[in-house]
Amino acid sequence: MRRWWIAGALVWPMGALAQTAQGDVQVTIYNSGVSLVQDVRTLTLPQGRSRQEFADVSAQIRPETVTLSGPGIGIVEQNFDYDLLSPDKLMEKAVGQVITIVRTNPANGAETREQARVLAANGGIVLQIGTRIEVLRDDGLPVRVVFDKVPDNLRARPTLSVTVEAARAGPVPARLSYLTPGLGWTSDYVAMFDEKSGAIDVQGWVTLTNNTGTTFNRADTLLVAGNVGGGNNRFASIGADAAIEQAGTETGTRQRLGDFYLYPLAERTTIANAQQKQVSFLDVKGATARKAYEFSNGWLGGNDVPRSAATAIKFSTSRSGGMGDQLPAGTVRVYMRDARGDPQFIGENRIPHMPMGSSMSIRTGEAFDVKVKAIVAERTRLSSRRWRTRMTYTVSNARDAPVTVDLAQDGLWGDARVTEQSIAGERVSADRVEWKVPVAANGTTDLSATFDTRY
Repeated sequence: MRRWWIAGALVWPMGALAQTAQGDVQVTIYNSGVSLVQDVRTLTLPQGRSRQEFADVSAQIRPETVTLSGPGIGIVEQNFDYDLLSPDKLMEKAVGQVITIVRTNPANGAETREQARVLAANGGIVLQIGTRIEVLRDDGLPVRVVFDKVPDNLRARPTLSVTVEAARAGPVPARLSYLTPGLGWTSDYVAMFDEKSGAIDVQGWVTLTNNTGTTFNRADTLLVAGNVGGGNNRFASIGADAAIEQAGTETGTRQRLGDFYLYPLAERTTIANAQQKQVSFLDVKGATARKAYEFSNGWLGGNDVPRSAATAIKFSTSRSGGMGDQLPAGTVRVYMRDARGDPQFIGENRIPHMPMGSSMSIRTGEAFDVKVKAIVAERTRLSSRRWRTRMTYTVSNARDAPVTVDLAQDGLWGDARVTEQSIAGERVSADRVEWKVPVAANGTTDLSATFDTRY
C-alpha cells in the first residue's frame, strides 16, 4: 500500500459547529463485553438551535443508546461520524475531485506541480492530468499529494455531532451517555500456597483492555461482576463449576447493583486506547488452605491401568476462613516455594463467580505418586430392570507421608443405592457419592462398595 505525503491547506469545514473536548468521564465496564460511558462536558450554547460536536467518543459507540441531558436543552438530531481521517481515506474521498501532484527532481531538488483529477482509488490511484491518463506508481520517486480541504465526512477522531435546541444562551453542563463494546475486564489471581503452615496468600488483579479507538482520560472506573444479559458473555459457560464444592451463603459489605457486585477502582485511571492495564483489587494474607487429592470415577466402570489422582488446593471465601470476599470469575494461578525458598508455578484453573462463604477446590494438576485403580469386581442382573454392581477401588501412595484421597463415584442416577461399603461415604448429590480414603505412607488402601441400580 502506497504511503502518501500529504501537504497543503487541510481545511476543516466547521461552519457553525462547536466542538467540546472530553470532560469528567465515568466508565462502567461489565463482564458481558459492553460498557457504559458517561461524559460530563460544559457546552457553550446560543439560544435556539445549534450543532455541537463531541470528539473523543468511542469509535464503536452504539448511536442508538446515546442520551444527552442538561438543563434547558433538547436533542433534535444526532450523527456519528466514524470514517476516520487517513491518507487512503483522503484519496478515496477525492475520487472525482481535483488535487495537486507535486514531484521533486532527485537530481536538483526542483519541484513541478500539476493539477490532476482522481478517477479511481481502488487498488491503485488513476489520475487524469490534462488529456492523459496516468497511474500513480510507487516507484520510489519523491511525490506528494496536496488536498485543498478535508472532506466533510472525515474526522481525525471518532466524533458524535448533535443538533440541540437551547432555551437560553450560555454555558450548560451536559451529560453524554452511551453504550459501547471494546472495553473489557478480566480478573486473575496469584495464589502462594504454604502446605506446611496450611495457609494461602491471594493477590487479585483486574486487567483492563481498551479497543474502542479512543482514550478515556482520568476515568472514574467501576467494574461490574456478573452475567449481564444482551452481550457476548465470556463467562456464561465456564466449565469450572467443579471448583465450587459448596456455594457460599454469606453476605459481605461490597456494594451491589441488583444481582451484580461492584468493584470500583480506588483511584481515577486513564484507560488508553490499544492498552492493557492491571490494577490490584484483592490482597489477602494467610487464609486457611489445605492440599487434597481428588479422584472421580465415571458410571460404574473400571480402568485397567491405575490413574493419577488430581492435586487440589482447598480453601474458603468465608470471613472465618480469612478471605471474606466475593471473587469474580477468572483464572487462579497457584505457586509454592521450593527448598531454596523460590516461588514455583504448580498449576492453574478457572473459577466462575464465587459468592462469599464458598468452599473452593482449585485443581492444579495430576499427582505423580498417588494413583487409583477402579475394578468392576462383580456385576449381577437381579431382575429385568435391576442390577447389582460391586466395585473395588485400590488407592496407592508412593509418598513418604500419609494422604487422604477424596474419591467419588459418579453416575448414580435415579434410585441407585449403596447397599454395602467398606468405608462410610456421603451422598453429596443425586448422582454422586464421595469417600475420604486414608492411605498410609508408601502403602495402599482398598475401598469396596456395592450398588443397586436400575441399569
